[in-house]
Amino acid sequence: MTQSSTNVGQRNVMAFDFGLKSIGVAIGQELSYSTRSLSALKAQDGIPNWALIEKMLKEWQPDLLLVGLPLNMDGTEQAITQRAKKFANRLHGRFGYPVETWDERLTTVDAKAYLFEVGGYRNLAKDKIDSKSAEIILMSWFENQAL
Repeated sequence: MTQSSTNVGQRNVMAFDFGLKSIGVAIGQELSYSTRSLSALKAQDGIPNWALIEKMLKEWQPDLLLVGLPLNMDGTEQAITQRAKKFANRLHGRFGYPVETWDERLTTVDAKAYLFEVGGYRNLAKDKIDSKSAEIILMSWFENQAL
């Protein structure tokens, strides 16, 4: 996807962890590397409530949207990879925001480990895992921008 050149280094970025039943969402500020999980969105076969996404975009006013790209450990695409790319294209097409995709390998594993560490089994709700995964995708992208 396209790189947003607007205020590079100072952008507000909204990240999505695409899934067929749930889409995790996080927001972050590039300058401070601060990130925050937002409420995950329910999806039906990968299709979210677009009105809810529009509401989140109006509320948070990101400069860039980031969609996690699910890949196999060897870097090859999985069946869901194309669905995530389609979701990214639809975000751009519907709302006109610059959208990038980012390798999300192991983010769900990291999210579960973090949530278990801070709250035990009761903290492992699916929506929490998905949004924490989106937050980890965003943190990984921030770290890579600094390189």
